[in-house]
Amino acid sequence: MVGIVNLEVPVLDEIEKMIIRQAGSTVHYPKNHVIFAAGDIADRIFMIENGWVKIYRLSNDGRRVTVGSIRSPGELMGLAETLWGGERTCYAGAIQNVTMVVVRKNKFEELLTTHPALALKVAKQLGARMREAEAIIHDMVCWQAPGRLALILFKIGDRCGEESRSGIKINLPLTHEELANMAGTSRQTVTSLLNTFRQEKSIDYEGREIRIINPDKLAKWIM
Repeated sequence: MVGIVNLEVPVLDEIEKMIIRQAGSTVHYPKNHVIFAAGDIADRIFMIENGWVKIYRLSNDGRRVTVGSIRSPGELMGLAETLWGGERTCYAGAIQNVTMVVVRKNKFEELLTTHPALALKVAKQLGARMREAEAIIHDMVCWQAPGRLALILFKIGDRCGEESRSGIKINLPLTHEELANMAGTSRQTVTSLLNTFRQEKSIDYEGREIRIINPDKLAKWIM
């Protein structure tokens, strides 16, 4: 589909997950909890077991701006800053109740040394996120707000959508504010655009549940 780049992130297999579980400790964070913040020392990585996490920064006026895609179960988080060292530059917030495994930097580096397949998977995840960052910059430059929002709905639908006779149900209850942060626009604009998409029968929604019911029609916003 025009404008959509397939950015499937390589997830860990069960053996790799077990290796990380044995090296770390399990933690639980409630919805909306800030898992780490800009300025924190980057001394650990996180493996998501359950739930979804958003990566964002704060603008000068205090608004949250999503700078990366949402992170899903099976992904590692906090990789680049931890491996590089220093302080974190972004925030990570729990979209839902989240279960994670936390591994200290020195222990994680030992795992990468002793498990080459895991090291390769980490490199692939970092590579996918570099492409993701490039795609976000491209989208912000090339598309107006309607196109950016349509792209986000497609990407989220691809990652956590469920196909049915009535369309693609997005199984991630995002608020209009969260969608606005991802699209680089205002909450009011997102609300207006979702109403427009529904009126043209591209999508349907009730509360935070969104369904893409006519992908071809929605895709016209990014052609």
